[in-house]
Amino acid sequence: MANTTIKGDDLIRHCGLNGKGEAVEQMDPQSFHRLIAVKLASQGFQVPPMRNESQTAENQVLQLASDLFRRYAEQSRLLTGHLNPPDRRIQDFLDDALSSTGIKVELPTTSINMDRYGMARELSVPDDPSVNEFHNTEVSSYKLCNGVLHNPINDRRTTKGVFHIADYGLPIPADKIRVPLVTYAKVLEAALQPPKDLNVLPYTSKWKNPIDSMVSLMMRPLVCPEVPGVSYEKRMEIRFFVPGGCVSNLDFVESIFGNAGDPSLPENDAGLDNRHWTGTSGCIILAPHIRKLKKKDVGLPHISEATKDQKKTGMCWEDPDELYNNGSPFKITLRDKRGIMVTILADNYFGYSKKEVKTQIGLSANIFGLAEEEHAGGAVAFKSYSLGKNFYPEASIVGTNYSFQEALKLLGDTVTVHPEGYATDKNWKNIHILPEDMQVDLNAQSAFWTKDGKQQRIRILPGHEYLHPSGYKIRLEKHAASTAYKLIGTAGEGTYCHKPATVSGGGKSEISKSLNDAVIYGSIYIGAYKLTNPPSDFEKEMAQVKEILERDYSNCYEPEYAKLQARPSNRAILSMERSLGSVVKLLTPNQEYTKEHCQFICSIPNHILSIVFAIKRFYKPEWGEDWKSHFSVDIVNGAPGHELKLDGRKLAGSYLRVGHDHTNGGWRTYKLRQDFISADKVQMEDDITASVVVPSSQIKNLPDDYSMFPSLKISQNCEWRLFQRPDDAIYPGFDKQTEEDLAGNHVFVSNFKPIDEGEMRDLTEQVDFFEIFTDPMKEHMRRCLKEGGVNICSAKLRIWNGQQTKNPRYLQVRPDVARPRDKYLAELGTRLYRRIPACEPCVFPVAAVISGRRNNPPDDINGVKIKPLCVFNPIHYQELPELFIDYVCSVTGKSPSTTGAGSEGALTKGPFNAINATADLNNALVSMILCGYAGFSSAAGYIGPKYKVDHDISLLVPEVWCRMKPEERSVEWLIKNGELEKLEDFELETPKGKRKVLASRLGYRITDKFVSHYFGRVFDNPAAAINEEMLKPELQSMEVFADGIDNLVEAEQKSALNYFEDGTIKYACPLLQIVLHVMAYGHYNDKSIQDPEIRAMFTREALLKSDWYKQRLVTKQQRDVTLCMRSIKALEDFMNRPGYTSEAARLGIHDRLREAQKELARVSSDGYLRDLEGTIGADPIVFDE
Repeated sequence: MANTTIKGDDLIRHCGLNGKGEAVEQMDPQSFHRLIAVKLASQGFQVPPMRNESQTAENQVLQLASDLFRRYAEQSRLLTGHLNPPDRRIQDFLDDALSSTGIKVELPTTSINMDRYGMARELSVPDDPSVNEFHNTEVSSYKLCNGVLHNPINDRRTTKGVFHIADYGLPIPADKIRVPLVTYAKVLEAALQPPKDLNVLPYTSKWKNPIDSMVSLMMRPLVCPEVPGVSYEKRMEIRFFVPGGCVSNLDFVESIFGNAGDPSLPENDAGLDNRHWTGTSGCIILAPHIRKLKKKDVGLPHISEATKDQKKTGMCWEDPDELYNNGSPFKITLRDKRGIMVTILADNYFGYSKKEVKTQIGLSANIFGLAEEEHAGGAVAFKSYSLGKNFYPEASIVGTNYSFQEALKLLGDTVTVHPEGYATDKNWKNIHILPEDMQVDLNAQSAFWTKDGKQQRIRILPGHEYLHPSGYKIRLEKHAASTAYKLIGTAGEGTYCHKPATVSGGGKSEISKSLNDAVIYGSIYIGAYKLTNPPSDFEKEMAQVKEILERDYSNCYEPEYAKLQARPSNRAILSMERSLGSVVKLLTPNQEYTKEHCQFICSIPNHILSIVFAIKRFYKPEWGEDWKSHFSVDIVNGAPGHELKLDGRKLAGSYLRVGHDHTNGGWRTYKLRQDFISADKVQMEDDITASVVVPSSQIKNLPDDYSMFPSLKISQNCEWRLFQRPDDAIYPGFDKQTEEDLAGNHVFVSNFKPIDEGEMRDLTEQVDFFEIFTDPMKEHMRRCLKEGGVNICSAKLRIWNGQQTKNPRYLQVRPDVARPRDKYLAELGTRLYRRIPACEPCVFPVAAVISGRRNNPPDDINGVKIKPLCVFNPIHYQELPELFIDYVCSVTGKSPSTTGAGSEGALTKGPFNAINATADLNNALVSMILCGYAGFSSAAGYIGPKYKVDHDISLLVPEVWCRMKPEERSVEWLIKNGELEKLEDFELETPKGKRKVLASRLGYRITDKFVSHYFGRVFDNPAAAINEEMLKPELQSMEVFADGIDNLVEAEQKSALNYFEDGTIKYACPLLQIVLHVMAYGHYNDKSIQDPEIRAMFTREALLKSDWYKQRLVTKQQRDVTLCMRSIKALEDFMNRPGYTSEAARLGIHDRLREAQKELARVSSDGYLRDLEGTIGADPIVFDE
């Protein structure tokens, strides 16, 4: 959860969600309108009588309270200049920072503050029920029957020439534009004086006297996650000011980050929150009108007086009428080592607002220390299997020594125990815990166990979950393409796949999406597929199947493994003592098996295995040995066909797309294993992530799976809602999740087409269009017709600049929040697996790091040559030097999210770094070394110039990873077993002679052995799905492969040279300096990146011994001491305020003070410095200047 301490009505007031993750209203619309009327009247605005005759009483209240409102307004005027605590901190910073300019700029003291969630949305559209839309120069807003549609003037953000930084405080990176401090002051002054037409509050736009006023919001976004038993979560404070006409931006950001309430109330003062405040403050001012400012008017010099740098960046003028930044969108910021940052946004596209909050979280993390703000996606994936019709608690599945009594002791009063000897969860009545000897039989639709010597049973039902005491979960599920049901088994322990530094379009979101929507259902075939498609030899192939079914498997194990088996290996394949999973394991090569058995397995054609698994899946005991008579194929044109049938019913197999065929453009689809079920996932991240690294010894109750990591990363999503781009929604019925979301209530959508009743009726009458949609979207469109007005359809996007936008957007409630049962169930299974009592926290640390790349083939777009970037195979591993060469550059192909392509800057955060990128890079490098994570990456877009894979690999990676044992994910294991191969530099013959191609920059890549072993746990025929041309893209075109590597190296060199140009190389830690020197010049002190002495420096042992790492720990300690002393002073000052005695008692200020004093003693001690070892400490750069 984004904030674990907020519950009930406070949660609704904070982000508009209840405990079930449902979007709800705090109050009925009439009450909300009353609240708004009172709020506006109390600030001295003239509020007209309410229209509805039933609201006469409310009008009388407004009239009776008019004297009170005027008195309140008069008191506010007498307090002109008085600011609430966060605004005072920001104003003091501005006064100090701008003192040399002679310009005094004051924050608004009379803005309308959005002190609860939902108010900004109400104010973003007219109060008049007969008016459904609002328009000004920056946005068009529409009331929908189920939410709001806001279409800003621009349909996306640009990443070019955007970030301007005032020449003050911290060093300015070379990729940002330096602005004179006086120019910033003048721009800020203009920003806080929006024109009246932009300042009109949409809600009042149809009133006789519309209100024009700035509107404000306070947020407390997450910066550092809680480490249970070690440290509290840490948050910064951000104040957001917008012109009244842009209040929709506040609706947007509070929907993502939450509303922190009234900044004037002491309970909301971060300065008094000694447990959770980072000590940093941010301010964002939305001011699209400043795009009209002239360079001359904001103090920029004439070109004749400009410096070389000002001429290069356009910070000067030749024509007096030249507009600042050529009238294009930009942002300009002021920040220093105090951790206060004030940014002005000159465009109201929603993405700017979100990304600026991200930027300020990043600055806060760098100043506070310990934490990283990461551009990441991530999910915990729990491997799942089709169990067929039976489940037996085999040790290989559920482990050993788990008991029902132990489970009851762990869960305590969170479950109800039934007389029959099983338990039901009290929170979710459809979750049950069964005894350790539980068995499940689908034919009987029952679960069985023994109590007091007697067999007990319960009926198993769809929608219910049945847990073994080990945490292994069983459910009954209907096949998506037939009427048949099957048992699904899901592991209790998951694998947290973390996807940091992932470029736009690199699969950041896809890692947490279910594979189910990508699965296609088709027939199970007899006969290996051939282009000539000859008749199948049904009898011959059934004879092969019979041989496999009747084979004696009693000696399949090596002797040392045979004695470890809990059940005899000679069980027949069709025996009810064997589950489908057991059969799949029996017929999959494994080191536990004898050489002869493995050779036998490898001799079986893949399509024969598919038939064996299908027969096992549907076998019934009453068939006895006569299983064959139940299976058949049709006779087609006098010859046997290919589609396998069960008792005359065509069997359905599951197939998955792996890219497009480069010859005919169709999908490449491959059959999934009969026991494969897509992993259950709990989304943990998507875009803005806060993470912290701690020694693994500080995290309690972890399984041995994590023993290989000396430190661990804990990551958490900073957002309640995700700003999704549903590219595939334009195809009716394809994107099921988006159609369900957009058909829900309280939606926020952008860049969709506003559709009136007439057009909506026309769309519903187009049967070939309407009938393809999912049921939720069809019902939504019918609802739109019934309720009238302006609405949206998921497949109809906004027309922008004469073309359909490529950037449709909506806010989706975070899946783990929207589906609390799934998250609860995942945690419950893990809790049982790890034996964690219900009263203790269950932590999910990162277990794998798998970044994402966006690759493209050579192309020509509108006459512009696009260089190839398609040199990676599906999965690469890079050792730290090569990985960080990649992370520094973060090069990518073009993405629909932005208007730019190429390098996205260090860690893909180029446009969003408030300070030198070295701080984030130093943190990330130290983090990876401390934890010992291996740096993997997956490909999106293209693999080589021929294979377009889009996000197919991104979806597959967590499926593969969660099915790998911890030791199998070890790089040493993979290299030893030939499942990773190292790429070496080579020389290429060209017409101009030989040239060296630095292929070693690509690190290692997966081999056919990796595909066979691990993708073989997903596909029937993995070698066909991931073929040799995909594994070795140079086979597609050596010229494109070599050219792509050259382009990559060139981009890496260009990125690194910036650090030398702007002098920020001096802020890079020694290891990062090595990386940057190699990128820029090919060597470090005449040593190559492969030099053993260089490689040895990138180890945990070397890091812990280094003076520069020890300095990071000292720096963190010093900052913590300073923050504690600041908290103590704030608490003492509050206690000493005249008339605040009762308020101090109400808020527990005395207790907070004692706690802060105790914390100061702790962080000042030598022991605290030792406790910090194994963390990233704090980067010292931000305090150097």
